[in-house]
Amino acid sequence: MQKFLNLKGTAVTAFSGNQLVAVNGVKTIMAATATNVDTLIEYLDGTTTTVKTAAQVGFDVQIQLQDAVKAALETSWTNPVYDVVLVKAPVSVINA
Repeated sequence: MQKFLNLKGTAVTAFSGNQLVAVNGVKTIMAATATNVDTLIEYLDGTTTTVKTAAQVGFDVQIQLQDAVKAALETSWTNPVYDVVLVKAPVSVINA
């Protein structure tokens, strides 16, 4: 069963206010620095989802995304979507 995080927040130019992000196949979640604005979710298939927010404080967005993936995978297969409101509102979510 495929699982998704539903990133929720306020709609802005590059973010609709809700964005599904795949949980299955996540290889790593990382930010280059503790204050980076980009958090990368890298997948086993070589694709990457970039979640852009305000500057992190002590990797807070990265840690919250890691915790959300763990929580989503622990839910029943009948709950494929796990809602997440990040500590920093997303300004864009891009999958490439």
